[in-house]
Amino acid sequence: MSIKEHPPQSKDKDEHRSDESFALHVPVLLGATLDTLRPKLGESYLDLTAGYGGHANAFLEQTKNYSHAVLVDRDDYAIAHLKPLEAKGVRLMHTDFVSAAKQLIQESTRFDIVLVDLGVSSPQLDQNTRGFSFTNSGPLDMRMDRRLGVSAETLVNTASAAELTRIITEYGEVPLGQAKAIVTAIIDARPLSTTEELADLVKQTHRGKWKKTHPATRTFQALRIAVNDELRLVEDLLPLMPNLLNPGGRVGIISFHSLEDRLVKQYFKAQFEAGYEAELLPLTKKPILGVTHDVHNPRARSSTFRAAVKK
Repeated sequence: MSIKEHPPQSKDKDEHRSDESFALHVPVLLGATLDTLRPKLGESYLDLTAGYGGHANAFLEQTKNYSHAVLVDRDDYAIAHLKPLEAKGVRLMHTDFVSAAKQLIQESTRFDIVLVDLGVSSPQLDQNTRGFSFTNSGPLDMRMDRRLGVSAETLVNTASAAELTRIITEYGEVPLGQAKAIVTAIIDARPLSTTEELADLVKQTHRGKWKKTHPATRTFQALRIAVNDELRLVEDLLPLMPNLLNPGGRVGIISFHSLEDRLVKQYFKAQFEAGYEAELLPLTKKPILGVTHDVHNPRARSSTFRAAVKK
């Protein structure tokens, strides 16, 4: 069916200007995704986390089917960056991937290839104003969709000790004792407003030496997951996959931490073991790991890629 949608215009065009902060990053596991999903001329393509178009451009170069391609992202910066593809006939959807998937299913739109690249994008990390990274100080934001009401600053400064402890232990996989020390420090130091303040606070609670991984890494991961409701969205998305695919259609999912990958692994495993009722069959018998298959891309080192095909 015909694919067309136009997202609302940005209120401030200058916010989305093309400059150093929007330098294109190298897509994670690009070679592995192309080799596994094997895009062919004329096939339809859905990218549920299009970001700045790294994967999408490579796949569309193979399919040449711009009028049957949909790129989804809930980040208005990313949508603005993807505008040139819209001029070629690509449909852009400025929303989260679950909402997009449900809408496309309701429209009876199916695809030959679906790609999901979970986690935060390099441009988001590189822009200190987004608050995802503590490399450079910025506001405690962390919202992938800036239309969301609750930022990391709100969460850090208003959540109870019990709720913050749950978030840091569950989403950051931080040991309980360490999490309690971090939460105590946060509550004593409230209000916090910058990434640098929070990172320094967490570092001060860390016992012993640290080398490559900053002590605040897992706390920042936990808050980002909570702010963006990431795990619930992944749980809600996975059962929708078969309804997005044509027969013989392929789906690939890239995850970046064990919590995401566990959900993907469990869903695919249940599908593959369902016998005659299985809707998906494996394309990757073992997960493809960025640490071994994308060694020249530092941000790929924690990535895991799994793929399946619809019967």
